[in-house]
Amino acid sequence: MAKKVAFLQGNEAAAHGAIYAGCKFFGGYPITPSTEVAEVMSAELPKVGGKFIQMEDEIGAMAAVIGASLTGVKVLTATSGPGLSLKQENIGYACITEVPCVIIDVMRGGPSTGMPTGPSQSDIMCAKWGTHGDHATIALMPASVQECFEMTVKAFNLAEKYRVPVFVMPDEIVGHMRERIEFPEPGELEVIDRAAPTVPPEQYKPYDTQFGDVPPLAAFGSDYRFHVTGLNKMADGFPTTKLLSFRPRKSARCARLKQTRTKSWSGKSSCVMTQT
Repeated sequence: MAKKVAFLQGNEAAAHGAIYAGCKFFGGYPITPSTEVAEVMSAELPKVGGKFIQMEDEIGAMAAVIGASLTGVKVLTATSGPGLSLKQENIGYACITEVPCVIIDVMRGGPSTGMPTGPSQSDIMCAKWGTHGDHATIALMPASVQECFEMTVKAFNLAEKYRVPVFVMPDEIVGHMRERIEFPEPGELEVIDRAAPTVPPEQYKPYDTQFGDVPPLAAFGSDYRFHVTGLNKMADGFPTTKLLSFRPRKSARCARLKQTRTKSWSGKSSCVMTQT
């Protein structure tokens, strides 16, 4: 049976990749050259029982996807340049609270407003260094429209597996050029869902490494209740001033990510995992 094909922009392909991966929520704010991602998600999410919301700004958009992810769904936002700068504080919040989310950043010329319709690759520096503090970063950089689809699926898998924000970072040329794309059949590409708790609510701790390097993440609205804070925290999520209680967990996660710091993808693009 012949596969379904289409003639799509990279941005459109990335949005369809998010749907394939099981994304059920998009929170964003339109910004060139990433707006087509939001346009496709606004049309496709209602078809699969998902929700789309345009927030008042990029700060609110990042906050919205963090909140939605904590309810147990896969989430996406899309931005570029100045919008990525505005998202950085909440990206850091997602890092320390270990909330999985995917950020599509279609890179344009800068700094500031720069060249909204021109290409650049300098946002990769923001992906690695944009937030303050020390945390690992996963960034995937597609070089074709087909890879925009496939790497977005990969990004969701990495976010759900490791409980981290993951970037998909085509530049403006890849985001806006059109190419023939083949849609994979359901089940052809691996789709990973986050692990659910296996203990009763009274025994659950969201950051307890006795359940593994990446503890299961319970969904808000279920019978599980837990504390979420941007402060240094203990296994139960409540703040602590004892740095050593947090460092062993962070070191283990960073070591795990660094095992595959750089991978090739189709011989052209790269999946980069870095520790700041």
